[in-house]
Amino acid sequence: MSDASGENLDGVRSGDPDAWRAFVARYEDVVAATVIGMIGRGPEAEDIGQEVFIRFFRNVHSFRGDASVSTYLTRSAINLSLNAIKRRQRMRRWFSGPVEDVHPASEPDPSALAEQADLSKAVSFAIRKLKPDYRAVVVLRLVRGLSTAHTAAALGIPAGTVMSRLSRAQETLRKHLGGVADHV
Repeated sequence: MSDASGENLDGVRSGDPDAWRAFVARYEDVVAATVIGMIGRGPEAEDIGQEVFIRFFRNVHSFRGDASVSTYLTRSAINLSLNAIKRRQRMRRWFSGPVEDVHPASEPDPSALAEQADLSKAVSFAIRKLKPDYRAVVVLRLVRGLSTAHTAAALGIPAGTVMSRLSRAQETLRKHLGGVADHV
């Protein structure tokens, strides 16, 4: 049986280790870009990426191919990343001290990033500060370069909602990035 993009999943479904390795190799960049865009780099992102593939493997027999494998994996990566963000928010409420949303050793504050003229890190930091719903749209549309229709399919929302969230997210990013946004 093939998925919507025509890929043959029979080897994965039959448990062929070579087919599974090839499958992971084909989609690991898609999953990694999505998760890192949502929560940043680090062990938590790696764990989420692995969990995306574990869940697909466990459910491969029920995968009907209504959406492409890439869309399915992207949606799974977004959902697991959103769960991680919610866990972080719960931890903040439970502990009196702040729990960092990003890894402090790899992400200095935005003014330090701007002073270092490291536009890429400044933009990544600002994206991770967006509301999760906006962040998901920005990661899929602007970072991964998916079309509005593919973003809508991956998130299970109407295309109009994608465009609205993207517009709001871009305005928020302009505010967060200040003068740096002129270079974006």
